[in-house]
Amino acid sequence: MSGVLPWERKEIHRLSDCRIFDVFESVSLSPLTNKEHSFYYIDTADWVNVIPVTDNNEVVMVKQFRHGSQEITLEIPGGIVDPGEDPEKAAIRECAEETGYSLGSIFSLGSFNPNPAIFSNRLHTFVGANCFQNSQIKNTNTEQTEVELVDIGKLSQLLTDGTIDHALVNATLWKWLYQSQSS
Repeated sequence: MSGVLPWERKEIHRLSDCRIFDVFESVSLSPLTNKEHSFYYIDTADWVNVIPVTDNNEVVMVKQFRHGSQEITLEIPGGIVDPGEDPEKAAIRECAEETGYSLGSIFSLGSFNPNPAIFSNRLHTFVGANCFQNSQIKNTNTEQTEVELVDIGKLSQLLTDGTIDHALVNATLWKWLYQSQSS
């Protein structure tokens, strides 16, 4: 049995509506001291990541500019789960929008908490097999992606050398590679 106790949330105040996420202050009561403390967290919709794999053992990846890091990154397709949308359907949609590829089949790798210290959402992860290109990329006016096919055998090197450095993409790919080697 754990000696760690949950805090009781007493109040919540929205500090900012930032279109794709909201910033909140919560006032919570310490279970040890019974004193109130303020904490800040980001509330946003759930996210998805999908590893699309072609019949040639290539992962369909995307290059895109990221405004936070001010860098072009190499990632797997992913994005926000729309209100009322099933995460699996969101993964299929995001893959098609960002890459023009469809998934022949899809299965879940499970979900992660992106950063429990400040985020309230989940990242749902999937693998798509038998992927094939059947349309053009459908980016919004704030996105620009470019497809890069990466041989599965090169993923470990790209993860280890930092070429793929998005933490959530890393977690998804390492989990998949580990599970693939364990089975």
